[in-house]
Amino acid sequence: MQAVKLAGLNPAAVFGYFEEICSIPHGSRNTKPISDYLVSFAVEHGLRYIQDEVNNVILFQEGTCGMEDHPAVILQGHMDMVCEKDADCPINMGTEGLDVTHDEEFIFAKGTTLGADNGIAVAYALALLSDKTIPHPPLEVIITVDEEIGMLGADAIDLSMLKSRTLINLDSEDEGIFTVSCAGGATATISLPADRRAVYGPCIRLSVEGLQGGHSGAEIHKNRANANKVMGEFMSRIQKLMPLCLTSFTGGSKDNAIPRSCQATMVAMGINLERINPIAEELQAEIREKYDEPEVVIQAFDVDALGGNSLSTEDTSKVIGLLCAAPNGIQAMSEDMPGLVQTSLNLGIAKLGSNFSITFSVRSSVNDEKQTLLKQLEDMAALFGGSYSQMGAYPAWEYKKDSTLRDTMVRIYSEMFGAEPQVLAIHAGLECGLLGEKLPGLDCVSIGPQMYDIHTSRERLDIASTERTWNFLLEILKNL
Repeated sequence: MQAVKLAGLNPAAVFGYFEEICSIPHGSRNTKPISDYLVSFAVEHGLRYIQDEVNNVILFQEGTCGMEDHPAVILQGHMDMVCEKDADCPINMGTEGLDVTHDEEFIFAKGTTLGADNGIAVAYALALLSDKTIPHPPLEVIITVDEEIGMLGADAIDLSMLKSRTLINLDSEDEGIFTVSCAGGATATISLPADRRAVYGPCIRLSVEGLQGGHSGAEIHKNRANANKVMGEFMSRIQKLMPLCLTSFTGGSKDNAIPRSCQATMVAMGINLERINPIAEELQAEIREKYDEPEVVIQAFDVDALGGNSLSTEDTSKVIGLLCAAPNGIQAMSEDMPGLVQTSLNLGIAKLGSNFSITFSVRSSVNDEKQTLLKQLEDMAALFGGSYSQMGAYPAWEYKKDSTLRDTMVRIYSEMFGAEPQVLAIHAGLECGLLGEKLPGLDCVSIGPQMYDIHTSRERLDIASTERTWNFLLEILKNL
């Protein structure tokens, strides 16, 4: 294990393993290589391990000298990452590693997401397990798959062999913030039939680009526009001039990432750019004024084609109507915790293939509100003559009033850094709720180093924060 581009950064072992992780493709649903890497690590270091059929990995290590009889502690993170990249980036994230570098303050990947969410948790665990000089109680390390697409690994994992009921989750992105509760959620999809036929006439391509995007849980409250919703409004305004026949539509790639761009192509008889450009300019100005989106660009282009396999005007109208009517963004704020989003959804993916489908990430810390919102989407699917499906449902992680782990961590943090940490609930989903269902009585806190712009190609990991969080983690383990 040898860091190359991250050599010289401390803690050396953590960044060395992080660079190795970044060299292995590990997007959601593409976790076999990274899972096998973890198994190889366990074999190399003589650790007991479990690799299940979906590629989750659990690693076991005895306590160090003098701590063998202490209660075991669980460390937990996920091995998959969100794969987003700039349009001009040549890297194939399904088969190639990341181009990782740093500027002495931050680590980032050129043109792609970095995957510090949650590769840094895995790097922390491997650095700890590989160093026999670090004092710690017995460790049970859970590294799950497919967290980013609905916590599928945490849902499938068998934890019946674990002894511990104390868990430190390493999947937070804000240093000095202890997460002790999070929303539950689900992924929901509405699909409309897409009966295509040959349609002849001039074609145009519509484009929405330059939006900020971001994590649909952590950044849903930041007044960022949704490219799929913007495109729906763009097409709706053009449709008032004349009927349209939709040929292609692609917006967003992850249900839990706010879509940054959207493209649509259609046959539009009688429409020319002179009539569409004023609509694009007007909508662009509105989006820039209404949202924190100073770089949004909305355009229309002629396409060198005379027709194509398109939806009928009636089905195209249904697509536009669905995009415009679909709820998106914050639905309710918490009355108990000021500033906390209680219920939201994100229209993360919209695409035209064998059908037209839109996929949402739905979140709420109130289970009844989550179910009501999911039922609203199901009813909307029926209203538009489509079908509804749902997957990846996970429970909320409820606040534990009496927590020995939380009290210990707050005390140690205050002693180390001379300041009180923030103890918060968050709207983003964490696996702690699912794991808590499998481990009754679980005492759990989530921490992590400082990151910025996760789930985007601007993702950055703070180097100094990574070292402080590492030192803090080691101090916690000494005291448990």
